[in-house]
Amino acid sequence: MRTIGGLWRWRHNPLRRRSDLVEAWVALVALVLILVAAPVIGSLVGGVAEDALQQSVRDQRAARHQVTATVVRKLNRSPLDTDPETSSSRDLRSRVLADWTAPDGTHQHGAALADLRSPHSGDHFRIWTDGHGRIVARPLDSATATTHAVLAGFGAAMLTAGFVEGTRRMIVWRMVRRRYARWDQAWDKAGPDWGRTGTGS
Repeated sequence: MRTIGGLWRWRHNPLRRRSDLVEAWVALVALVLILVAAPVIGSLVGGVAEDALQQSVRDQRAARHQVTATVVRKLNRSPLDTDPETSSSRDLRSRVLADWTAPDGTHQHGAALADLRSPHSGDHFRIWTDGHGRIVARPLDSATATTHAVLAGFGAAMLTAGFVEGTRRMIVWRMVRRRYARWDQAWDKAGPDWGRTGTGS
């Protein structure tokens, strides 16, 4: 809104200074950049992020496999699931010792987080592994990737708008400082007795 406020300096006025007109042009350029350039940059960044994230989704789907694990026994601790892709980090999962077969056919044995409230020996649950049977986080899904891309584009647009507005403020601040400096010089030239009778002012 301050950018729009600078446009009043275009009005014809005999007291209007050249710096007022420059400030109005700076405000107009900043307004156009915020309304046009920021959305374009946001759209470009969002598109690039979308392509990269969707490629990551495809790569993860190709490299990660869901396999069935069998509970051997429940382990003592039940920590919070720290997988950022889960619906809620507050969902408790049971930590168990389990057996599973890797996609390459090797037999695996180790600790895993099971989505079972009361796991018992012989219970089955699903886990994500890489091709060698090592437990990994579940792959990124397409909807989440799109959401991240939209947020990246929106953030880029906001950063662009903030940069433009910050640049405009910096230019106006420098212009005001220069204007005050010229006023100080004019006061110094006028001298301490300006306005007195017979001083020629």
